[in-house]
Amino acid sequence: MSKTALVTGASSGIGAEFARYHARKGGDLVLTARSEDKLKTLAAEIEAAHGVKAHVVAVDLGTPEGPAELIRRIAELDLQIDILINNAGFGGQGRHIDRAAADELGMIDLNVKALVALSHHYSREMAKRAQGRILNVGSSAGFMPGPLQAVYFATKSFVQSFSQALAHEMRPQGVTVTVLAPGYVGTGFADRAGLHGTKLASGGGKSAASVAKYGYDAMSRGEMVAVNEKPLDFMVNWVIPLLPRRAVLTMIERMQRK
Repeated sequence: MSKTALVTGASSGIGAEFARYHARKGGDLVLTARSEDKLKTLAAEIEAAHGVKAHVVAVDLGTPEGPAELIRRIAELDLQIDILINNAGFGGQGRHIDRAAADELGMIDLNVKALVALSHHYSREMAKRAQGRILNVGSSAGFMPGPLQAVYFATKSFVQSFSQALAHEMRPQGVTVTVLAPGYVGTGFADRAGLHGTKLASGGGKSAASVAKYGYDAMSRGEMVAVNEKPLDFMVNWVIPLLPRRAVLTMIERMQRK
């Protein structure tokens, strides 16, 4: 697969690993995140190592104008996006009423609104060409409610539902949509989410590189839902749906309590 991929949240973590993996396969890139310096460093690394082109478009997708600005700037570069990887997102630990409303709403803006805006625009373009791939980074959190990360879990539930519905709609038009639903990943996510000191973060999680590869390969195969750990896949699909709701809520709360 050697087409141009747009990767959001590409400055670090899973996003940077998506970019590296795509470049190793010979594909050009559009890298976007808030930090232009980090993006430029990554672009230089990728271009030197793999001989591909990595365009840097620094945008804050969490702002109301962010997605439209990114779309406009990519159009100005006269680039065709063949693969859209919606990776940008963040979480935040704590009771909903104890957290700042601006932080909770900002999470929805980035995790949901930006993802929908980019998916809407680029899936339309892909449909016109009768080909294209979209990979939305969800989470195993999307399979259940999440006390002490109520809004984050809810956003990932949205991503999972939206991605599967869009996959069904776009399939006849030659466009595949995959949602990657990993467990905890060892990235800077825990720093911003405030998860250090919780059982969830204590195990360290899978590496960003392994999760990116798993999700990218699943996207390449046209899979609809990709959970990167088989025991976790069994748990979220076959065990948790059968447990009493209160038991699930208590279990998740304990995992995220400091």
